[in-house]
Amino acid sequence: MNNKDTLYHFVGIKGSGMSSLALVLHEKGYNVQGSDVETYFFTQRDLEKAGVTILPFNQDNIKPGMTVIAGNAFPDTHEEIVRAKELGLEVIRYHDFIGQFIQPYTSVAVTGSHGKTSTTGLLSHVLSGIAPTSYLIGDGTGHGVPDAKFFSFEACEYQRHFLAYAPDYAIMTNIDFDHPDYFKSIEDVFEAFQTLASQVKKGIFAYGDDKYLRKLTANVPIYYYGLSDTDDIQAKNITRTTKGSAFDVYHDKTFIGRFTVPSFGKHNILNALAVIAVAYFEKLDMDKVKEEMLTFSGVKRRFTEKNVADMVLVDDYAHHPAEIKATIDAARQKYPDKELIAVFQPHTFTRTIALMDDFAEALDRADHVYLCDIFSSARETTGDVKIEDLGAKIQKGGQVLKEDNMSPLLDYHNAVVLFMGAGDVQKFERAYENLLSNATRNVL
Repeated sequence: MNNKDTLYHFVGIKGSGMSSLALVLHEKGYNVQGSDVETYFFTQRDLEKAGVTILPFNQDNIKPGMTVIAGNAFPDTHEEIVRAKELGLEVIRYHDFIGQFIQPYTSVAVTGSHGKTSTTGLLSHVLSGIAPTSYLIGDGTGHGVPDAKFFSFEACEYQRHFLAYAPDYAIMTNIDFDHPDYFKSIEDVFEAFQTLASQVKKGIFAYGDDKYLRKLTANVPIYYYGLSDTDDIQAKNITRTTKGSAFDVYHDKTFIGRFTVPSFGKHNILNALAVIAVAYFEKLDMDKVKEEMLTFSGVKRRFTEKNVADMVLVDDYAHHPAEIKATIDAARQKYPDKELIAVFQPHTFTRTIALMDDFAEALDRADHVYLCDIFSSARETTGDVKIEDLGAKIQKGGQVLKEDNMSPLLDYHNAVVLFMGAGDVQKFERAYENLLSNATRNVL
């Protein structure tokens, strides 16, 4: 683990968690390389900037003396993993490696069905401004500091991968039914979070309005954060404007301070509360926490904005009904006078079937709704549902867009288009952006 002469080879280095971990090891002085499919992913940009070698998948990439870190998306039958085992190399799964790696630090795991990446991003930004901090964020961002005190990282519940971790602290943003290809029920999801709670060493910070998080038991204190008097850490006197949100924070009846975040939506106030709670109980300078919050610019693919002609284009990873509602809420706060057009690409067939009615209800909060074909991932390539099935349930539209014909969106002016999804919805955004740019040039 600590041998810096070893070459660490990442199988699936373009994965969001894998690319983050590769950057952390690289910045800490470890020898790192990796392999993946040749398709371009946004996560590879930072790896390329850092000079990390990225190879196409090939069993010949595996050499004697390497330690192989395997991405969770790739089975033991993958050619590189098979070759590594033939050579007798150590092969360690991504989550198991992190479980060992975090031990020397004050570690903070950020988990929950939604909000993990945004909260990890804010936590990492705030801690980094106050003390040496290494971090892993699920948008592909990773940073390694040789003398780090803190280690903040995103902990994913899928296939119970986060049970490889025994962190000092855990932030739990919510418990919701997702990943229906793995979890059997909401009770099954809760059981996974309950097991993680039993492994936390110092304290848990959990969202107080989540009925499942309120059922947690643990051997460490559980501090609830939220907007209610029943919460241990509470936000009061909230002001939401087109510039962001401001609020007072109390621990029980003790006033901690007034904080401002340059982000939008109720969910970002809650994310900030969780970060403030960690800093408060770690006895960090709260004035510095306030300063750091003001300069947080967000994470990749979470309400990422671009202005083209008279339109605002927003790219967001929202792929669950709760996340779609949060993204639309944020857009309503920032752009109260503009029409909102939702363009949504479902991710996985099982999720689309399991949450069909909830997707329709969430999307109908926009003014107009368009859909893209269900993303076919490595996890699932087919399913017993078509995108038109979801479209039939949507009242505000539901027309299916194709990458080679985004022209229906040209009907809108001075509006906001929200491109939402966890697959490759960005290709639809690029196609619309090109169409819009050409249409504008032709008018001029």
